[in-house]
Amino acid sequence: MRLLVVEDEGKTGDYLKQGMAEAGFVVDLARSGTAGLQLALTQDYDLAILDVMLPGLDGWGVLAGIRRAGKDLPVLFLSARDQVEDRVKGLELGADDYLVKPFAFTELLARVRTLLRRGVKPSAAEFLRAADLELDLMRRRVTRAGQRMDLTAKEFSLLELLLRRQGEVLPRSLIASQVWDMNFDSDTNVIEVAMRRLRAKVDDPFEPKLIRTVRGMGYVLEGPDCEP
Repeated sequence: MRLLVVEDEGKTGDYLKQGMAEAGFVVDLARSGTAGLQLALTQDYDLAILDVMLPGLDGWGVLAGIRRAGKDLPVLFLSARDQVEDRVKGLELGADDYLVKPFAFTELLARVRTLLRRGVKPSAAEFLRAADLELDLMRRRVTRAGQRMDLTAKEFSLLELLLRRQGEVLPRSLIASQVWDMNFDSDTNVIEVAMRRLRAKVDDPFEPKLIRTVRGMGYVLEGPDCEP
């Protein structure tokens, strides 16, 4: 697998290139948006990791250029900017994921591998499914075994995140940032409470159970056909 990393900060760029190379990827590193876009348009990559704030051409411009050229290259944004508007802008431009700095390399690697396994942009799907559970993104409806259930906005977002990352253990810090737009506070049990309520609606009355807790790590949704 070949990755393109576009990062102007010297140490961060070198760190990403070395880490991804040690994980088994072939990595090209560009230090500016202009150089990154040139590589993206002239070379074949399986995924691109873009910083937002870049000299010459920012990450938004790089992504827009990639999409204008008709390339369906999976793109993961890295940025120190954690405003909701920034994340929404990236996704609307056609990004596949958005990770806020500072981040754990293990989380970045997990997200990269998940995007590569999918092979298509998760936002392109209108339905997300696991076993007999179905989430309709357009109508904001959830059914299981043909039974419709009412979820709150946060419960819907939480279930959507679990389904999009099906089979991946999600740490509480990731859930907090993606669903509640906040940093994880170990003193609060908001995630545990929300997960308990979600399970009561979509899991407890049915078999098989899809959502489970991975002690000391987080939560995972796994369909019966997921690999162990």
